[in-house]
Amino acid sequence: MLFDPLALRDVTLRNRIAVSPMCQYSAQEGVANDWHLVHLGSRAVGGAGLVIFEATAVEARGRISPGDLGLWNDEQIAPLARIVRFVEQHGAVACLQLAHAGRKASVRPPWEAGGAPLPVGQGGWEVVAPSALPFAPGYAVPRALDEAGIAGVVEAFAAAARRAREAGFRALELHAAHGYLAHQFLSPLSNRREDRWGGSFEHRTRLTRELVTAVRRVWPERLPLLLRVSATDWAEGGWSPDETVGLARAVKELGVDLVDTSSGGLVATAQVPAGPGYQAQFAEKIRREAGVATGAVGMITAPEQAEHVLRTGQADLVLLARELLRDPYWPLHAAPRLRAQPAWPVQYERAK
Repeated sequence: MLFDPLALRDVTLRNRIAVSPMCQYSAQEGVANDWHLVHLGSRAVGGAGLVIFEATAVEARGRISPGDLGLWNDEQIAPLARIVRFVEQHGAVACLQLAHAGRKASVRPPWEAGGAPLPVGQGGWEVVAPSALPFAPGYAVPRALDEAGIAGVVEAFAAAARRAREAGFRALELHAAHGYLAHQFLSPLSNRREDRWGGSFEHRTRLTRELVTAVRRVWPERLPLLLRVSATDWAEGGWSPDETVGLARAVKELGVDLVDTSSGGLVATAQVPAGPGYQAQFAEKIRREAGVATGAVGMITAPEQAEHVLRTGQADLVLLARELLRDPYWPLHAAPRLRAQPAWPVQYERAK
């Protein structure tokens, strides 16, 4: 199962192992560089089927930190295209995650003061959100987006999707998880609006549905579109698994091919019961109740564990994050344990 191909529209992954998008905080003015080439390229050489590039901001104020990747101007296309070519030459499918950090934007990289907020005047910028509620004490109070501001965000996602296609990506993921802007609109804990963008389930999901529609309009029909979600806020009164199923049903009809299922990130005080495979239950629920393909992520480390997720119908794809930081060649090392025979790069054949 883990080494079976997976077809999504006209794109076929060589296996069901994906590199989960992991921020590297190493870009300058949103531009990719050699670090990103080596980081992402090594995971393609290592045998992953899908390589999802880190959260890439659709506008400058949507970056998490000053070191985030961006795709808000044409100058950012060519450096990404260089990495896409390398990833694809080594058998993986290159996927870009488009994102907007909303109220969690304008912070330092995690190795600087623990990722503390970066104030305006010290290299930071104004942050925006559905409502004027800060993420946590010490964070800036965001400016609530008006109708024109929301329309601008939707257009920024569409424009970035067009640039992603020009860069050669064959898959795209929209980030609606981990407490970033789209997730902020979804959850009643961060969205206190009383207009058509807040209140009811239909209104709170409007931004995500409009992002999917706008991007699908410019993204080629033959290429897959993924959506990353947080299935629960792990907080009372927050976004729930049942609401996630409802959203998954809606976006499936709008052209989403796979729901990449994570959790949390919206509130700093959430108590997350983390453990091996702790989020796979949500991927299974969405897959079963919404009838859409899912990806499972979260403390999946062993080949047998990943195989179990697929064989028991919890998900169609397994995404690895920290384990692939520890071992970029995890797929090649996992294969013999599952009696699979992936092709090693010819340059590495002697190491088999």
